[in-house]
Formats: sequence, structure tokens, C-alpha cells
Amino acid sequence: MADISEIDRKILRVLQRDNKITNAALAELVGLSPPACLKRVKRLQEEGVIEKNVAILNPKQAGIGITMIVEVEMESDRADMNDEFIRRVNTCPQVSQCYQVTGEVDFVLIVNVPDMEAFQTFTEQVLYSYSNMRKFRTLISMRRNKFSTEVPL
Repeated sequence: MADISEIDRKILRVLQRDNKITNAALAELVGLSPPACLKRVKRLQEEGVIEKNVAILNPKQAGIGITMIVEVEMESDRADMNDEFIRRVNTCPQVSQCYQVTGEVDFVLIVNVPDMEAFQTFTEQVLYSYSNMRKFRTLISMRRNKFSTEVPL
């Protein structure tokens, strides 16, 4: 794990809100010289603290009409079978997030689809076709009240 100083935390807070900020502006905000700031940002990237830089899309504008939260319960709790399910989900573009969890279910998926027909196709191709899946439960998001990619620092 990377050693994250208070200055690093300031840098990360700013970059989580706007990673298009210039290095000079970032340096000024966190109280460093531009070369020192750039060096820290590069170190945070190399150490994997900054995993990637992405564009966050508006789902409706991108044609994604429905977000589903899908709880998946497996028939057998075997590591090899769970790994196979994870591999399957990782190749599925409709799944934006997959969490292996404890409790009554084994996985929680965030699934984004344009409509119910697309969700039905997803369930047939990804869930029902997997022999170790016991059952799944789907929660349909009516409205997104909060969404953030920020990690609290």
C-alpha cells in the first residue's frame, strides 16, 4: 500500500473532482511547485493509488435507460466456480460493477441496459446460462439520488 501524505490526499481530492485540471492549477491549490506536484501525481499513478483517468457519462444521454441492482446467489460456494462467474461478468459490458459479498447472496451486480428487453437478454445470456447460479433478485433503480466515484480521504 502506498504511503499517502496529507499533501497527497489534497491532490487526490482535487483530482477526483476534476482530473482535467492543469498541473499548475493543481500545484497552486495544494501549495506545491508545479514540478513537485507533477512528481507526486506520477508517483501516485505508478503506485496504483490513481488507478485510471476516465470520462463519466450521463447514462440517459448515453442511451442507458435502466440501472438494475442484481443480487446473485450461487448453488455452490466454490472458489473455482466463483472465479468462472467473475470472468464471465468481467467480459459483460452491461455490468459496470460486480461485488463479491457476504451474507444471503454471493454477488451484487450493477447492470446498465437501455430497456427491459436488453435486460431479459442479459439474464438469459449471463445469469440463466450459468449452471452454478441458484437464483437472482433484481432491484430496479427508479432514480439515482447520489452517485460519486470519489473515495473518501
